[in-house]
Amino acid sequence: MSTVPAERVPETTGRSVVVFSDALRGDRDAIATALRSLADITSVVGTADDPGGALDPDAAAAADAIAFDALGVAVVARDPSTLAAMVQFAAAPGGEILAVEPERVMHAIAVERPGVAARFADDNAFTWGLRATGVDASSATGRGIRVAVLDTGLDLEHPDFAGRSVTARSFVTGAPARDGHGHGTHVTGTACGSARPAVGRRYGVAAEAEIFTGKVLDDGGAGTDASILAGIDWAITNGCRVVSMSLGADIRQVSTAYETVGRRALAANVLIVAAAGNNASRARGNLGFVGVPANSPSVMAVAAVDADLAIADFSAASNPVEGGQIDIAAPGVDVYSSWPMPRRTNTISGTSMATPHVAGIAALWAQATGAGAQALWDALVQAAQGLDLPASDVGAGLVRAPG
Repeated sequence: MSTVPAERVPETTGRSVVVFSDALRGDRDAIATALRSLADITSVVGTADDPGGALDPDAAAAADAIAFDALGVAVVARDPSTLAAMVQFAAAPGGEILAVEPERVMHAIAVERPGVAARFADDNAFTWGLRATGVDASSATGRGIRVAVLDTGLDLEHPDFAGRSVTARSFVTGAPARDGHGHGTHVTGTACGSARPAVGRRYGVAAEAEIFTGKVLDDGGAGTDASILAGIDWAITNGCRVVSMSLGADIRQVSTAYETVGRRALAANVLIVAAAGNNASRARGNLGFVGVPANSPSVMAVAAVDADLAIADFSAASNPVEGGQIDIAAPGVDVYSSWPMPRRTNTISGTSMATPHVAGIAALWAQATGAGAQALWDALVQAAQGLDLPASDVGAGLVRAPG
């Protein structure tokens, strides 16, 4: 008998996420005026302050409010219950404020798991994931496509990224973009690693894509909404076509902030792909559920399958909330990819590892077809390989690369 786990009490920071209407999005002055009128705010910093749309995390930490101009969202240093009451009392004219939510803490989504023999296997040339998804036979490389990976950063000295177009920024206070955890380097390697690594088999999907690595999680693998929203805003401002987020929180309810951001990203021709979550334990009858931000209708939720193309034991099942369904599946068990030096490579598991497979393959489809974000979503779903598994576990099926 399957069971569904209780939702964990979410980690919050004591700050608030404020979602503005479409009318205010991109209007820095109007957002600042609305914030000051509601919460007695004196200092507001925003992504529009930097020509490249990159928020200074130290300046943000000292401000009363952070405005993510391309998203139409702000993070405010005020208690969410108090701020929500103020918004309700003020009844902002024209419905300028759509929602006030507590700022959450997100985590990298990965698990350790020993390898086993299966239907697909790594060989001397390719990882099993690249074989299973058809990347090994695809003529597309991701050339000309910008892919943002928002995670724990990247080992910028890793030899397998030498000579690549890499733009790196940190959105974590007091931390460089360098990856001191490993998770970020691993997922970046899967999404955009080299076609010819100096040592070992190929593990990267979009080997010629332009890499935008945003450090939004600290070296312990945790990060706030403010850091993640800053990374998304930066990715949109810099013309990234795909945003890969192997992170999340075990919260059933859809976040108005992330759904609004996902919808606005699609409108800006940006596809956001996110990990469904690792909160299942299927061998014990626990199917888990898709959490934030992957449960947003406008964010593509990715499940993990193993090398037998069976659902991974840890991979979360669809959540009954609107948008909480699994959209697609990808290799997420025993995934070999890059790791900070001197280790160089590592093999780990998680819906985190499945997500960059989808993000990299989305870049291949973007190059091959020129499709916009919604059409790109549709292409991924239509090309997916059907699996003999419930759609609640794998959505449309296994992601597949273009020929």
